[in-house]
Amino acid sequence: MKKSLLLIPAVLTSSNITLSANPIVNMFEKGKVSGEWRTFYIDRDRYGVVGNTQQDTNGLSTGGYLKYETGKLGGASVGMAFYTTNPLDGNPSHRDPTLSNDSKEGYTILGEAYLQYESPTGNLIKYGRQKLDTPLAGSDDARMLPNLFEALVLKTEHIEKSTLILAHVSRFSAGSFSNAYQQTGGALALSSGYGMNNQSGKFMNMGEYAVGKNTDGVTALGFTTGLVPNTKLHVWDYYAHDILNAIYGKIEVSSTVGNVSPMLQAQYISEKDVGDKFGGKVESEYFDVQVGGKIGAWNGSVSFSQTGSNSKDSNGSKANGSILSPWGGMPAFTQGMVTRHQFFEDTRALKFATGYNFKGEIGHDVSLTVYYASYSLGDKNPYVNGNSWQTVESGFDLIYAPTTSLSFRLRGNYPADFIEKADGSTLDWSETRFITSYKF
Repeated sequence: MKKSLLLIPAVLTSSNITLSANPIVNMFEKGKVSGEWRTFYIDRDRYGVVGNTQQDTNGLSTGGYLKYETGKLGGASVGMAFYTTNPLDGNPSHRDPTLSNDSKEGYTILGEAYLQYESPTGNLIKYGRQKLDTPLAGSDDARMLPNLFEALVLKTEHIEKSTLILAHVSRFSAGSFSNAYQQTGGALALSSGYGMNNQSGKFMNMGEYAVGKNTDGVTALGFTTGLVPNTKLHVWDYYAHDILNAIYGKIEVSSTVGNVSPMLQAQYISEKDVGDKFGGKVESEYFDVQVGGKIGAWNGSVSFSQTGSNSKDSNGSKANGSILSPWGGMPAFTQGMVTRHQFFEDTRALKFATGYNFKGEIGHDVSLTVYYASYSLGDKNPYVNGNSWQTVESGFDLIYAPTTSLSFRLRGNYPADFIEKADGSTLDWSETRFITSYKF
């Protein structure tokens, strides 16, 4: 009996060793928790002829995301993340819609739920709900919650200093910023990163969200290389089944001489309708160039963009010859903080920006950027078709980051003649934002 009792600790110890050595248990024990707590305040005062007929809006929301990803088991891991936004102000009638859902209420969503495998040689396969950031399909995390996707992504880095990505995206969940286009819809939404069937926080078929038609999604192939010294080249092809095919190219050239770092970038987009043409006739081109750089703590840039004009047959078209970008992609150098007219057909845009980091003077990471942008829209633009006008936007962005995890951000934008109709009616506003972010 005594011998039997003496064996019990040995058996328990052996059992514990087996349990701790269990690869599944180890997979979860080595998992990581990450996230962001974000609080966002926004206030917009509207004026101008149209602005006088609209309510001023403001809002205060808190939320963010909480994510857990397991450790790897033979290169495989599982991840999931919940995203939430919760309005703190009590007047929904005046609440800014970009901090909440379609009904100006808070919501929580399982935004990421994926299985991935990463090989020792740099290959990656990822399937499920996830966050994507590509030129014409991206998170566009401009308010409380980002856009999210359901996709199969394959990535390899076998080619020296290069990355090759193949993805098929089937579903899209618009973030809270998409509600800025809920009322305007149509051409403005399609050229500003959002679709005609806007519903935030809900995973929808890619075609249903964009143009109200179920499709087989979007297949994308991307290649990025830095084989040439001081140069990066990006090439993407997006095949949105039964809507359009988009070709995107970007080249970046940079250098550093002492404390001077000049930079030149250029982008090109070409789109053409395909299949059943659910987006109507699409035949559009866009060119964008930026010259800039850094000198010590200073940085600055000048950007110019131009869209083509091709409205030979606009019957049934959602946006004539404009660049369509319904899934959050917004790579333009000339976009403002709020103004995204640069993708409209027959539009020329110009933007100046300069910034300074005060860390050398005050010992804290404080940076300030100011900008001015103008947009000359021809009379073929689809937003106010038949009427040409020029709109401008100025603004600033002040960031204080006391640690790498914590930041405070004050932003302002001041568009003039955002809309200018033939009868002289205009929409203008001034907007202030304050954002607190803590990442862990």
